[in-house]
Amino acid sequence: MKVCADPPYLDSAKCRCLGEVMNDTLPRSALFMPGSNTRAIEKARTLDCDAVILDLEDSVAPDAKASARAHVQQALDEGGFGRRLVAVRTNGLDTSEIAQDWPIAQQADVVVVPKVSTLDELAGCQAGLGESQADLWVMIETPQAILNIRDLARQAHAIAPSLTAFVIGANDLAKDSGVRQVEGRWNMVPWFSEVVLAASAAGLGVLDSVSNNFRALDGFSAECAQGADLGMGGKTLIHPAQIEPCNRAFGPTAADIERAQAIISTFAEPANTDKGAIQINGEMVERLHIAGAQEILRRATALNLLQG
Repeated sequence: MKVCADPPYLDSAKCRCLGEVMNDTLPRSALFMPGSNTRAIEKARTLDCDAVILDLEDSVAPDAKASARAHVQQALDEGGFGRRLVAVRTNGLDTSEIAQDWPIAQQADVVVVPKVSTLDELAGCQAGLGESQADLWVMIETPQAILNIRDLARQAHAIAPSLTAFVIGANDLAKDSGVRQVEGRWNMVPWFSEVVLAASAAGLGVLDSVSNNFRALDGFSAECAQGADLGMGGKTLIHPAQIEPCNRAFGPTAADIERAQAIISTFAEPANTDKGAIQINGEMVERLHIAGAQEILRRATALNLLQG
């Protein structure tokens, strides 16, 4: 197999009303698009992001909520998003808008719910999905959510089986805690790590927060690398310029794929089947690394980074 030279595209075994979408890996890049902006939604159909989040919350003015719902409904009806996962972010559970958001959001591949902080709210998200087969992502963007993250992750299977990922919301975390948003995000890293550890223990994914300055791409690339190093599977975005560096940071590299293939194939050789550790290209590799290598190839396959 070889690594694709062209920009990667998602491949999936599952098909819903919106077409083929991925179901076995988190998107590297999930681009927010205001539900009130029909031109932006149309452009999203041509971009290289792995997911499009049609937003009914923060990016939509209060007096534009109804028209945004109409535009999002039209976008879902028309489809045409191809390989891209299509998500809808609702308004908060405590708003008057949420009841009107649910019937539309339920039609998407993923429903994203903001400001989920408690087990009761998590259960409310699951109830809001009704009979929908959509996955659920909840946004972790309050101090209370960080304090409750272990319980949210631990209880998710029982009270919200549709939950597949947490989405970090650094802007609201900063606002509610009084923490400054600084370069390198060093003051929030402990919170991010709490979310990643809790999610990993429960078999859930984590998407990194948006980065507000879409023109500072060097800093954005560093932030993507930080998120990947912390164990996040992808990142939410606010501008198309952020897609390429995000995909590059969160996808397996050609070197990652080559190393994973070498680990699996070398351990499979008859001379190595009973060995606990072997040397590969000057590196001592233990049998426990096979699982990690398999995960890299699984993700690379899901993202269509491999060709047979």
